[in-house]
Amino acid sequence: MNASVNAADLSEMTFPLTPRSMPHVLLSLIRNPLDALPPEVFIEPMVFTQLGGKLRIYLTDPELIYQTLVRNSDSLGKGEDVRRVLGPALGNGILTSDGAHWKWQRQSVAGAFRHEKLLELQPAMIAAASRRRDLWLTYKNSSIDLCQEMMRTTFDIIVDTMMSGGDGIDVDKVECNITNYLKPTGWKFAFGLLGLPDWMPHPGKEKARSAVAFLRTTLGAVIAERRRSGKERSDLVSMLLDAADPETGRMMTDEEVIDNLMTFITAGHETTALGLAWTFHLLARHPDCQARLFEEIATVTEGGPLTAEHLGKLTYARQVFSEAMRLYPPAPIVSRAVTSEFTIGAHTIPAGTIIYVPIYAVHHHADLWEDPQVFDPDRFEPEVARNRHRYAFMPFGAGPRVCIGNGFAMIEAVAILAVLLQKFRVAGSNEPSPKPVMKVTLRPMHPLSINLIER
Repeated sequence: MNASVNAADLSEMTFPLTPRSMPHVLLSLIRNPLDALPPEVFIEPMVFTQLGGKLRIYLTDPELIYQTLVRNSDSLGKGEDVRRVLGPALGNGILTSDGAHWKWQRQSVAGAFRHEKLLELQPAMIAAASRRRDLWLTYKNSSIDLCQEMMRTTFDIIVDTMMSGGDGIDVDKVECNITNYLKPTGWKFAFGLLGLPDWMPHPGKEKARSAVAFLRTTLGAVIAERRRSGKERSDLVSMLLDAADPETGRMMTDEEVIDNLMTFITAGHETTALGLAWTFHLLARHPDCQARLFEEIATVTEGGPLTAEHLGKLTYARQVFSEAMRLYPPAPIVSRAVTSEFTIGAHTIPAGTIIYVPIYAVHHHADLWEDPQVFDPDRFEPEVARNRHRYAFMPFGAGPRVCIGNGFAMIEAVAILAVLLQKFRVAGSNEPSPKPVMKVTLRPMHPLSINLIER
């Protein structure tokens, strides 16, 4: 059965469907797609639902996730949900494409994320973090908006390392337009579930459209200037401009280069920034963990400035960032469309099924984590982590389409944490943490404010 299953076929199958209220799901998608998850995903390994005439399966068991995303990856595509939400901005780039077109694009940029290349980028990461630290020193023990501060820091890093400075990109305007684009994505999810056409109006649509136009025009100018100057640089832009399909020999068009630059700028800096914002928020509420991190940084650096040689030795910093991403995974849900039938467990999954891996639920699942709501970086001590199923923790996804920038993100996060915490202690209020809201990425419902205290 390779044809897509329809609603009539579904009624004859023996999937144990969990009842869902369409009005509740639609309202949740608009407000916060996390609330649209069936509650059962936090306690069951596999949940089946039927909405919009399609079978929808939620996987939270690590072995089932492995069987699906890794062993049966050839039977999966990104699906229309992803293209509907991200396609207007990211086009047919590495995050939204499938098949051969995805494969050659990924191969084209792989060199930018090899381990030896990442080692070369460490000084630039430390330098950008140092500029943020110096700016914080002018704030004089004030309160800051963590998301805004981390977005600007990681944006500086990705522009410096991947675009050789970015040729005068206006960081503030880019940040504002990325937010405007992501803000109404819940409406797109809801309209997609109902099968409504893309041209249907919804709140925030025109702002999002203007944001896409600005972002793509900005990157188009960067590419035009790079082509005009003819200057050879060893960065992601040059890799994309020089990329050739190994089978056809064709080069990327300017639009395809923009697609991929948009992907790395939006996905690449936003996810790490949010992970760091949540990390500082959690450290402000756990002074014991913060003190242990201070001690590690001081021991490794021997009280001197952080250098690239120190980063690999900051194991507790990695644990802290990993635990923050467990509690608040920057990309909280992975979705795939089944393109050809396959079997997992006792179930044959027909083509046309939508598969969800709710990473947020996996990271909070009662069967996988003891006291899953508690912040405990010791969960990621090397020996403890080795004894856990690889797919119980997957902030960067899994399978062939695992985030290509995962190594970059981990090094970047450790560098930023270490540089800033050499000079500052962070403290916050005792009010409840803001609710996480999914706008493709996992943002706080309210600003994450902390107080900076110079050490």
